[in-house]
Amino acid sequence: MTLLEDRIMMADANTQRLDEWFERLEHMPVPEGFRVEIVGGSVFMTPQRDTHWEIIRHFLWALEDRFGRKVKVFSDVRVDFPGHQNGFCPDIALLKDSAKPDDKGRWRYQDVEFVAEVISDGTAHNDYGPKKLAYAEAGVPVYVVADPYQGRCYVYTDPKEGDYEQRTPVDFGTDIDLTGTVVDLTLRTDDFPRD
Repeated sequence: MTLLEDRIMMADANTQRLDEWFERLEHMPVPEGFRVEIVGGSVFMTPQRDTHWEIIRHFLWALEDRFGRKVKVFSDVRVDFPGHQNGFCPDIALLKDSAKPDDKGRWRYQDVEFVAEVISDGTAHNDYGPKKLAYAEAGVPVYVVADPYQGRCYVYTDPKEGDYEQRTPVDFGTDIDLTGTVVDLTLRTDDFPRD
């Protein structure tokens, strides 16, 4: 067996396990207003807060203003990323114009061009750790973490060898300059709420 064949078999097994987990989770009484995702084989359920959603909306509006209302952008939709059982539901994900769902109707991580995550108190370690590394491994060109507890965003660019080469902190109230990246926009953060 070649290395490529071995990796394909591992990816198929991971997807199968993730499918089983998500199918079980769909039948569980998950409270309304909670988001569920699987990071490294562990299930995380986090409540959506007003602050969280308000920041997500600012990202959504900026992307729609830049690319139009028919842009392929979504929130809290499952995408399987590289690594052990990573079924993430990004707060905001922008796809390539050419993106098409796979044969199971899911989006492919290879088509994700931008991700923004808004920190939740109980899962911040995922956004700064395993999710950041999985996004880099997937080759997502731009990853932004918005942290309402710190009042700061972190912009990660230049994914190489499973991590990001560049990390730029930007305080709330300061524009995030994403010109020169795939999203090619300036995002205002002066209305980002803090927790």
